[in-house]
Amino acid sequence: MGVFGATSSVGKCVLSLLAQHGWQAAAFSRQQIEAEIMLQSPAVAWYQLVYGFSMEKGDKEITSWLYLAPIWTLPAYFDFLAAQGARRIVALSSTSIFTKDDSSDSGEKKLAQRLVEGEANLRAWAEQRGITWIILRPTLIYGQGRDKNITEIVRFIRRFKFFPLLGGAQGLRQPVHVEDVAAACVAAFLASNVANRAYNISGGEIMSYREMIKRVFKVLDQPTCLLTIPRWTFRLAVNILRRLPRYRHWTVAMAERMNRDLVFDCSEASRDFGYTPRPFLLVKEDLP
Repeated sequence: MGVFGATSSVGKCVLSLLAQHGWQAAAFSRQQIEAEIMLQSPAVAWYQLVYGFSMEKGDKEITSWLYLAPIWTLPAYFDFLAAQGARRIVALSSTSIFTKDDSSDSGEKKLAQRLVEGEANLRAWAEQRGITWIILRPTLIYGQGRDKNITEIVRFIRRFKFFPLLGGAQGLRQPVHVEDVAAACVAAFLASNVANRAYNISGGEIMSYREMIKRVFKVLDQPTCLLTIPRWTFRLAVNILRRLPRYRHWTVAMAERMNRDLVFDCSEASRDFGYTPRPFLLVKEDLP
């Protein structure tokens, strides 16, 4: 099986699951492959993706694929996948395709549009060639200290000892653990009845944004300190924080979503390939 985005947090979990199933994996990454990573997965054949990349002649065709890199980058590898004899592909997208399409931030709108185009390009390409496609859309991913969601919240709290909230911050959330996302990728691939469909992949527990932040304080063993501030203050604070490299991607739109429900039904995934996500159980190992 071929795995794109193999050095991502989801990718590492997927490689572990494939090894448990006895699958041989060819792992592809745009990042430089460190020796430590290769030692951790000795049964995996590693390839670094560079411009003009091609596999050596004589290598066996790879008909099964997991694409865990940003879905809008997939078209760049269509010719390569076709040459490898691809017959089934599972690709990760995101529920941001729904939650950021009407964002007040232009960058977030562009992200949603990229996801729309990425999914459409995969469907069109695969259906034209008779290749089975499956798209999985995770919600807020956390786990192993490498995500861009809970990890950023943790770092903010560690640095400033509080966390700012806009209004009541009662918007509902379903954080999904990276290991559950990886399990969904493998399960969807192995389910022969699953073909040419997209599924939302959410966590096993629904809670308010405020409650989610409280649990972060708890796992950090810090007293909960939530500062409720008005929109104009939030806008000013974000503009100041964005001058720091770590917070340059923060937007007012992120704060606005604190009071918006971002929950998605994953019953179809449960029915079709046995998806059973865990509740939001944040532990020390999930922290950066």
